[in-house]
Amino acid sequence: MYFAFAKANSQQTTTPANYSFTLEEAINFALDNNYQAINAQRDIVKALKQKWETTATGLPQITGTGDYNYQIKQPVSVLPGEIIGEAPGTFVPVIFSPKQSSNITATLSQVIFDGSYLVALEASKTFLDFSENANNKTKLEVRKGVINAYGGVLLSQENVAIVTRNLETLEKNLNETRKIFENGLTEEEDVEQLQITYLQLTNQLNSAKRQTEIAMNMFQLAMGLDLSTTVRLADNLESLAVKTIDPSLGNENLNLDQSVDYQIAVNFTEQRRLEYKLERSKALPKLTGFINYGANAFSDEFIFNSGNQWFQQSVTGVSINWPIFTSFGRKARTDRAKIAWDQAETDLERTSQEIRLNYETALNDYQLAIDTYYTNKQNLELAERIENKNGIKFTEGIATSFDLRQAQTQLYQAQAEYLNSMFQVITNKATLETVLNTPHYLSPRNDRP
Repeated sequence: MYFAFAKANSQQTTTPANYSFTLEEAINFALDNNYQAINAQRDIVKALKQKWETTATGLPQITGTGDYNYQIKQPVSVLPGEIIGEAPGTFVPVIFSPKQSSNITATLSQVIFDGSYLVALEASKTFLDFSENANNKTKLEVRKGVINAYGGVLLSQENVAIVTRNLETLEKNLNETRKIFENGLTEEEDVEQLQITYLQLTNQLNSAKRQTEIAMNMFQLAMGLDLSTTVRLADNLESLAVKTIDPSLGNENLNLDQSVDYQIAVNFTEQRRLEYKLERSKALPKLTGFINYGANAFSDEFIFNSGNQWFQQSVTGVSINWPIFTSFGRKARTDRAKIAWDQAETDLERTSQEIRLNYETALNDYQLAIDTYYTNKQNLELAERIENKNGIKFTEGIATSFDLRQAQTQLYQAQAEYLNSMFQVITNKATLETVLNTPHYLSPRNDRP
C-alpha cells in the first residue's frame, strides 16, 4: 500500500526489506501500514456499505417465487353414486387435482411510508460519522505511538552509546590504577572501587542492548513492519528534542469541536437521540404498496412441455400496518430510550470537562519537560566537570577512589536524566498534540464527492 513511497524515499536502502526513516517519514508510513490504521479504514468502508444497505430497504424490491409440485399419490374425493346411476348410499371416487402443477410469481414492493426507515437513514449517516471520527482517533493514536516508539529507540541507542563510552573510559582508568597499585603507589581499595563501578556498568550495558532490541521491535510493530525487517532511524535524540521544543503550543487554545474524543461523544449522543426517535416512530403506521404477476400450469404429464397452457394472474394493492395498542410496552421502550439519551447528554458534558483537564495536564507536562530538559542539560555539564576534576585529583593522589566513584555515579545519573528529559519533551509534545488533534486530520467524508 505504501511501498511506492518507501521506494521513492531517498534514504531507503536498496534492499526491499530494509528501511531508513526520519520521524515524519515513519509517521506517514505507519498511517498506511499500521495494523489498527488499516482496520480503521476498513471500518469506514463497512459503514458505507451499511449506509447503502439501510438505504436499499426503502427502495423498490423485486422478489420471485417458483413452485413445482408432483403428487406421488393424488388425493381422492368421493361423489354420491346417484349422479352416475349407482344405488343410493354409494360413492364414486374422483380425482380432481392434476398429477403435476407449477406456479411462478414475481412481486414488486415499495415502502410508501415508514417512520422507522427515515430514522434508520439518519442513524446510518451518524454511524458513518462515528466510523470516520474513530478512524481519525486511530490516526492520532498511531501518530503518538510512532513518536513514542521512535523516541524510545533513540533513547535506548543513545543510552548504549553513552554507557559504552563510560565503560571504555573506566576500563582505561582501571588499568592505569592497577599498574599504580602494582608499583605500590596506591591502595588495593582504589582498584576495587573502580572494579565495582566497572561491573555495574557492564551489566548496565548488557541491559541497555537488550532494551534497544525490545524498543526496536515495538517500533516495528507500531509501523506495521515484520519484526525481521532491518530499520535505521535517520534522526538523533538531541536534535529531535530541540526541534520538538515549541513554546507557541502554550498559546494555542483548546477547541472542543476539533477534539476527536468530543466528536465521538457527540456521535454517541446523536445515536441515543435517534434511538429515542426510532421508538417514537414505531407508533406511526407503515404503508407499503405491491404489484405481482405470475402464471400457473397443471398437467398429468411433464408440466414443462411446450404444449402445456399457462394461466396468467396479477394483483396489486396497498397494505397498512398500524400498532394501535401494545399494553404500554411501546411507551416503556420510548421512556427507556429517552433516559439513555439523557445519560448520553450527561456523558457528553463529562467528556468535555475531561478533555479540558487532559489539555491542562498535557500542557503542564510539556512545559515541565522543557524546563527539566534545560535544567538537566546544565546539570550534565556540571557533573562532567566535577567528574573530570575528581579524575585528575585521583590520578595525582589528592582525591580518594570513593570520591572518584561518587563523582562517576553522579555523572552517570546526570547522563540518564538528560537522556530521559529529551525523551519526555518528545513524548509529552505528542500527547499535547493528540489532545489538540494536531495535525488536524481531516474527515474522509470531506474528500468524497
